[in-house]
This record gives sequence, C-alpha cells and structure tokens, in this order.
Amino acid sequence: MFGIASDNGVVQSIYLNQVFEEHKPPSIQQIREATVIAAQRRVRPCLMTSVATILALIPVLTSTGRGSDIMVPMAIPSFGGMLIVLISIFVVPVLYCWIKETKIHRQHLTQ
Repeated sequence: MFGIASDNGVVQSIYLNQVFEEHKPPSIQQIREATVIAAQRRVRPCLMTSVATILALIPVLTSTGRGSDIMVPMAIPSFGGMLIVLISIFVVPVLYCWIKETKIHRQHLTQ
C-alpha cells in the first residue's frame, strides 16, 4: 500500500518537474495551468495502479472459505488504505503547485 502511494507520488512529481522545466512558467496563473496539464496526464496511470490493487483485494474481502477468517481482517485496512491512496493522487499536484507559487511570490517580494 505504501509502495503504491509513493510510486504514484513519484510518478506525478517527476512529470511535474519535466513540465515545469519545459515551460518555465513565470506567473502564478501559468504555474496553475502547467500543474493541471501535468496532473491530467498522470492521473490515469496512477488510477490504473490503484484500481488494479483494489480490484485484487475484492476476492479476498468476499472470501468465505478456509482461511478467510484470517485474510479478511488483513484485507480490510489495505482496502481502506488504497482508497486514501486515491486521495493522494490529487493532493500531490496541489502541494507542488503551492510550493511553486510560494517561490514565485517570494521572488516578486524581493524584487
């Protein structure tokens, strides 16, 4: 669960870095536009990874056979954690944008 969450964050932040290096947005509005472009391009791969893991946990959650009394209680927190991973897909670009906006704002204050 933590591996998938960190992978999603790394995938998004690397692509955000690439977009910012390519465009070098000088204003806050352009930073927001670049962030939206980058986030839209990387949401699908991150969602596919998370959804595949969630779907893989469904048979474990619905199992009734031998050993299910041990597996189901272990799968429930993993399933809930994967739903939180989905939230992180949207938080990483917002935080990245906020950091870039803060840097631009500080540059304008020192000039």
